[in-house]
Amino acid sequence: MRPLPPVTLVAGPTASGKSALALRLALETGGEIVNADSMQLYADLRILTARPTPEHEAAAPHHLFGVADAAEAWSTGRWLRAATAVLADIAERGKAAIVVGGTGLYFRALTEGLAEIPPAPAAIRAEAQARYDAVGEAAFRTRLAAVDPIAERRIAPADRQRLTRAYEVFAASGRPLSHWQDLETTAVLPPAAWRGLVLEPPRPILYAGCDDRLAAMLEAGALDEVARLLSRGLDPGLPAMRALGVAPFAAQLRGELSAEAALDQARRDTRHYAKRQLTWFRNQTPTWPRIPDADHLEPSAAP
Repeated sequence: MRPLPPVTLVAGPTASGKSALALRLALETGGEIVNADSMQLYADLRILTARPTPEHEAAAPHHLFGVADAAEAWSTGRWLRAATAVLADIAERGKAAIVVGGTGLYFRALTEGLAEIPPAPAAIRAEAQARYDAVGEAAFRTRLAAVDPIAERRIAPADRQRLTRAYEVFAASGRPLSHWQDLETTAVLPPAAWRGLVLEPPRPILYAGCDDRLAAMLEAGALDEVARLLSRGLDPGLPAMRALGVAPFAAQLRGELSAEAALDQARRDTRHYAKRQLTWFRNQTPTWPRIPDADHLEPSAAP
């Protein structure tokens, strides 16, 4: 296989304009777009996860968007294997690749590698879930912090999947998840094969964009999308069931929240998530160039 052509990594918080920038770069370079957003993997939530529109998908090749069923739980490792195969195929055809998304761990896996963590037996996974249900997040975090304080600090609030996964790894292997994550690994993309940039709009503009997009999602049918998802009776711990907006709009459908209250909660949750993403990229990708919006990336900067 020929060496990989330059790969552009476009990162940033939700509602920052990443998809528009990725499409612009793809059209300018004849490149192809690869998804690096953990929620846009799922086919069931096109509207609520702001997946590219069918028109945008037709304008340039898009990969790994809507490829998973909501009943599945894709890990970072599974995404990395799929993305590695896609990037190799794009390179084999001599095309540029634009990897775009807001899931920081995906970018870190591409550029730094991902440790092979031992799988946990089904009995241990079930025990971790039962313990979480029995004691709640706060007490579960306390238990996890006793065996893996590094992982506990890294995991964002309400991220049940990663909390239970960290507990499972320790219970199964006797070593903390942070131990496995800190092992030396080989990056999929060597340093010379990629360039990264982060979209970082001023916070008031970003938050206004989050609010406006949620309103547009509702007009486009997001509530019906959530109703269809709920009708499947899936495990509430699955990643798709924890996508932004699902919980408040599900509460609205059950009559537990008014439409106004549900939208307000969805907006708060989205702004908080965007803030956490900004913090993650600021801490984890400090050397990547920052641009406030797509208009500030000159065409000559395209790969």
